[in-house]
Amino acid sequence: MEDCFTRTRFLFGDDFELFRDKKVIIFGLGGVGGFALDCLYRTGIGQITIVDKDTFDITNQNRQIGSHQVGQNKVDVLAGMYPGVIPIKDILNREFLKDFDPQSYDYIIDAIDDIPAKVELAKKCSHIAYGKYICSTGSAKKLNPLEIKVDSIWKSYGDKFAAKFRVLLKKESFFGDFKVIFSPENPKCKPLGSFSAVTGSFGLQIGSEVIRDILSRRK
Repeated sequence: MEDCFTRTRFLFGDDFELFRDKKVIIFGLGGVGGFALDCLYRTGIGQITIVDKDTFDITNQNRQIGSHQVGQNKVDVLAGMYPGVIPIKDILNREFLKDFDPQSYDYIIDAIDDIPAKVELAKKCSHIAYGKYICSTGSAKKLNPLEIKVDSIWKSYGDKFAAKFRVLLKKESFFGDFKVIFSPENPKCKPLGSFSAVTGSFGLQIGSEVIRDILSRRK
């Protein structure tokens, strides 16, 4: 009998069942996090938790899934669009992280744009196996998704956002390692202009990294 995962099963075969018991948490539901959610949900990840404190603004409509509901909380809108997703309406900060247990999730996705908060999350996830904690860097001001790269945070280059992130990590004496999505493409404007072909591709690449990592760890 056909269902919403029929074509996914065509591609992954019996490996599809690996996705059903995985738990993923996504921090940030903007132009990157929303597409990561969409990808992983449609691929069959069994449990997805989403965390964001913001509401949709009219300026989000050029790149963010669910942004047609201006003024509504992002987690509420997306939980309605993706039944079964667990919404947490909160801000990622030290207070939140006190009770956050990274070991409760198979994969942790950081798609927020607050660098100090990213550093705090990286510190909390310092013992997570490489590939299970994935972080987005700067996706704004760029046009070409073919420039997107995936590598260690310490090997990222050509992006001011990622550079600031690395500097603050060092100041906090963090020398662990984790996977980042970044683009060395030269910025095309000074303000925070954005293009969904790039921001969405960041999120979809994160989804691909999660799925392929699951497959690489199968016994």
